[in-house]
Amino acid sequence: MRNSLSRPPSNGTRLTEGRGGTRKAGGGGLGQARGAASRLLGFSQSGSASRGAGARATREGATTAATATGQGAGRHRPVGPLTSSDTGCSRRCRALSLVPMEEMEEELKCPVCGSFYREPIILPCSHNLCQACARNILVQTPESESPQSRRASGSGVSDYDYLDLDKMSLYSEADSGYGSYGGFASAPTTPCQKSPNGVRVFPPAMPPPATHLSPALAPVPRNSCITCPQCHRSLILDDRGLRGFPKNRVLEGVIDRYQQSKAAALKCQLCEKAPKEATVMCEQCDVFYCDPCRLRCHPPRGPLAKHRLVPPAQGRVSRRLSPRKVSTCTDHELENHSMYCVQCKMPVCYQCLEEGKHSSHEVKALGAMWKLHKNQLSQALNGLSDRAKEAKEFLVQLRNMVQQIQENSVEFEACLVAQCDALIDALNRRKAQLLARVNKEHEHKLKVVRDQISHCTVKLRQTTGLMEYCLEVIKENDPSGFLQISDALIRRVHLTEDQWGKGTLTPRMTTDFDLSLDNSPLLQSIHQLDFVQVKASSPVPATPILQLEECCTHNNSATLSWKQPPLSTVPAEGYILELDDGSGGQFREVYVGKETMCTVDGLHFNSTYNARVKAFNKTGVSPYSKTLVLQTSEGCNFETQSAPYSQLVDIKKLLAVAWFAFDPGSAHSDIIFSNDNLTVTCSSYDDRVVLGKTGFSKGVHYWELTVDRYDNHPDPAFGVARIDVMKDVMLGKDDKAWAITEGGITKGATVGVLLDLNRKTLTFFINDEQQGPIAFDNVEGLFFPAVSLNRNVQVTLHTGLPVPDFYSSRASIA
Repeated sequence: MRNSLSRPPSNGTRLTEGRGGTRKAGGGGLGQARGAASRLLGFSQSGSASRGAGARATREGATTAATATGQGAGRHRPVGPLTSSDTGCSRRCRALSLVPMEEMEEELKCPVCGSFYREPIILPCSHNLCQACARNILVQTPESESPQSRRASGSGVSDYDYLDLDKMSLYSEADSGYGSYGGFASAPTTPCQKSPNGVRVFPPAMPPPATHLSPALAPVPRNSCITCPQCHRSLILDDRGLRGFPKNRVLEGVIDRYQQSKAAALKCQLCEKAPKEATVMCEQCDVFYCDPCRLRCHPPRGPLAKHRLVPPAQGRVSRRLSPRKVSTCTDHELENHSMYCVQCKMPVCYQCLEEGKHSSHEVKALGAMWKLHKNQLSQALNGLSDRAKEAKEFLVQLRNMVQQIQENSVEFEACLVAQCDALIDALNRRKAQLLARVNKEHEHKLKVVRDQISHCTVKLRQTTGLMEYCLEVIKENDPSGFLQISDALIRRVHLTEDQWGKGTLTPRMTTDFDLSLDNSPLLQSIHQLDFVQVKASSPVPATPILQLEECCTHNNSATLSWKQPPLSTVPAEGYILELDDGSGGQFREVYVGKETMCTVDGLHFNSTYNARVKAFNKTGVSPYSKTLVLQTSEGCNFETQSAPYSQLVDIKKLLAVAWFAFDPGSAHSDIIFSNDNLTVTCSSYDDRVVLGKTGFSKGVHYWELTVDRYDNHPDPAFGVARIDVMKDVMLGKDDKAWAITEGGITKGATVGVLLDLNRKTLTFFINDEQQGPIAFDNVEGLFFPAVSLNRNVQVTLHTGLPVPDFYSSRASIA
C-alpha cells in the first residue's frame, strides 16, 4: 500500500504521450516540465493558444484555451466545462440514466452518520466520508508511529502511511464490538458503534477541542489516525490533517441533483430524530431550517442577522443555479487541477510539477483522461447493467416460483389426503370382509356344537331310559321271565356302550378361532410409507437379469434365479420378486431380500404364472426385469414374454400330474415314516393323522394308497383335509377333513382318491371300483391328501397317476 503512494526516484525515466507522439522526459528542470505539460494541454510557452495540437485538444473536449495571469507563472483561470462528443458514450449514459434514482440513495449516504454526504472527502482507499464525520472518528496514535518519526528513521516516505495491522487492530470480525491498539498500552480501548447504515465506526479517543473554526480548518490532534469504516484500513494523517484529502465535488453534484429530483417537501437538516418540514433556507449557511431549529441554531442577531433567509423552494432553485465549485489541488489550495498523473492516478496542478513531486511521473491532459475514464466507466456499466437486468429477471422468476410453490403445495396436499383416504377406505372394506368371515366361522362353530349337543342329548336320554329300565328289570323276582329278556338287554347295553365309544364324547369343534390375521406386513408397509424423491443423489441399481437356465418348476413349486448385469457399478441392497395370481391378475410381492434365488411353493397346478424381479438400494428401485412365464406341471416349459403367447404353452395338451410324499413336518409325532416318506404307520393304538406335502386348490388330481398291513379290524380313513386339521383323532371327526372310513378295505387293497376342484367334488375308489356316487361336493379351498391310522395299519402312497379313463370320458360328456 505504501508503494502506491510513495514517490519514485527523481532521476527516473518516463514516457510521456502527447499529440505530437511519444516523448521521453527525464528528471529535468522546471522549464522542461512546464513545457511538456503545456504541450500536452495545447498551450505555447508564451501562454497563447496553439492553433495546432491545442485546437485539436479543444475539439476533442480536452480543455479550453486558457491564458496565464500576471499573478504568477503557475496560476491559471479555472478550466471551463468539458463536453464529450462521443455519441456512443452518450447513448450508453442515456440508457443507464433510465435506472430509478431512488435505488442509489444508499450510495449517497455517509457510512458514519447515515445522512447524505456533506462536504465529502475521498480517502486513499477510494471510500468517502463527510468531513465532519471524518474528524469525529479520528484516533490519536503513539509518537513512535507518526510520519515524522518514520521519516526520521529512514523508512519509506508517503503522504499517508497505513498502519501495520499486525501491531494495531482497530476492527475484528471475531471480537465483541470493541477495537483497541493491541501493541500500545497508552491507547485506550474504545467501544465500537454502529452507524445507521450498519457499518461499525470508532468514536474518538477524546472529545475534540472546542473551536470556532469549520471542520475543515480546525486543527486535528497531533499524530492522528483515521480508519475507514467500510474497508477498515487505517492510516496516519500528516501535518495537513483532513485538508490533505481531496474533496469529492462529483458526489456533491450527484447529491444535489438527487435531492432536487425528489418531489417531497424539503426537510430540516438539523432535526435529530424525525426531521420536520423546512420553513426557510439560509443562503449563506446553505442549510434548511424548521422554525424551532432556526430559533435555536440561527438566531437573528450578531453576525447571523446579516444572513439572507429565503423560502425552501426558492433556496432549492438558488442552490441549483449556484456555480459549481471548481476542484482545487489538495497541496496547493489556490491552484486548479489541470493535469493527470498516470502513476499516482490523481489530478495535479502546475505547481506540483514545478516543485518536482510529480516531475518524474507520466502526466496526461486532464480533459483527455476525463474522456477516457468516462468511456471506460460507461463500458463497465454496460456489463453491470446486463447483470442487473439478469438479476431483475431472476427476481421475477423467484417470485413466480413462490406462487408456483404455493399452488403445488395445495395440490400436493390434496393429492396426499386423497391417497390416504383411499388407503383408509380400502382398509375399511377389507375390515368388513374379514368381519364377515369371522361371523361366518362363528355361526358355523355354533351350528356344529349345537347339533352335537342335540345329538348327545337325545342319545343320553335314550341311554338313561335304558339304564332305568334295566334297573327295574333287575328288581323283578321272576327268573324265567328275566331270562327271556336278559340276553336282549345285555346286547342292547353293549351296543349302546359301543355307540358311546371312539369320538362320541369328543367335541367336534374347538372353541378357538383358527383364523389368524397377519397384519405385520401391512403395518411395516405403513411405517415405511414415505415420499419417493424425484431426483436422487446417487443412481439406482441396474435392472436384474433372470437366469433362464436355472429357473424351473416342480409340481406346484417354482424356482427362480437372477443376477446383476456384468458391467453394473451400482450395488444393490436387495431384490423384490413378484408373481401374479396364476390367472393374469395383479402382481404381488413373494420375496424381499438379498438372495438371488428363491423357491415359491403352494402354487396352483396346471396354471401359468408371470414372474419379474427388481433391485433396490437407498436411492430407489430399478426397472423390472423381463417377465418370465412359468407353467406348473411336470417338465415345465418357460419362455420370455417377447414370444407370442400361442408359442409359450398349450395348456390343454399338458397333463397336470403331481408327485409328492407324506409330510413329516406337519404329521403327528406318533407317525412312523419309511420308503422316502411314501410309507407310513403309527406307534399308537389311537388314530393319528398324516398329510401329504403338496396342497391343491385348482385342477383334477388322483392318487392311490395300498394297504400293506391290516390287523385286528382297525378303522383307517382316507381322504383330504385342510392344513389345520386335528392330528390326534380319526380323519373326518372335525370340520377340516373329508374321508372314507369303511367298505371293503382289507390287506392289499388299493384306495383311490379323486379330487376334482374344477367341479368341486371328491370321489373314492377301492380296487378301481367307485364307491357309490360322489362322496362330497362343494369342496372349495386348499386341500392336502390325508390318512388317519393306528399301529395296526401300514399304507404306501402312489402319486403321479393320471385320472382314470372312465372319469375323463364321463367328464368330457358332461
